[in-house]
Amino acid sequence: MSRHRIRVTVNGASREAEVDARLLLVHFLRDVLRLTGTHVGCDTTHCGACTVLAVQADGREVMTVEGLEKDGKLHPVQEGFWEMHGLQCGYCTPGMMMTSYALLQRNRSPTELEIRQAISGNLCRCTGYVNIVKAVEYAAEKLRKE
Repeated sequence: MSRHRIRVTVNGASREAEVDARLLLVHFLRDVLRLTGTHVGCDTTHCGACTVLAVQADGREVMTVEGLEKDGKLHPVQEGFWEMHGLQCGYCTPGMMMTSYALLQRNRSPTELEIRQAISGNLCRCTGYVNIVKAVEYAAEKLRKE
């Protein structure tokens, strides 16, 4: 097996590891770094979560849901999901939060349609998306006030 030494900045911290060339980034985050907020997708290659290899992240920055919280304080996206009941089983929550975070980084005042379009690549089988949209609206409003 081919092994590679990689250096990845994860949630602001530089991390180094020797990994198998075929190790998926999701498994690097979960199994090597023990950041289990990142969930394995469908496990059948249909959703695309398994298409990124850890070696492809070498020299790059990666942010996970664990990186949203700062100094013991929830990020407005996390707070929004809590306050607006934007989760049920929790399986899609990390992906929804990271997608919402990315949206709000580029647009602090998204419309409901823009929120729905942004999260459309993340599947939720529990909530019907109504409270997820409310959670993102909550976070957007809070971020505009900061």
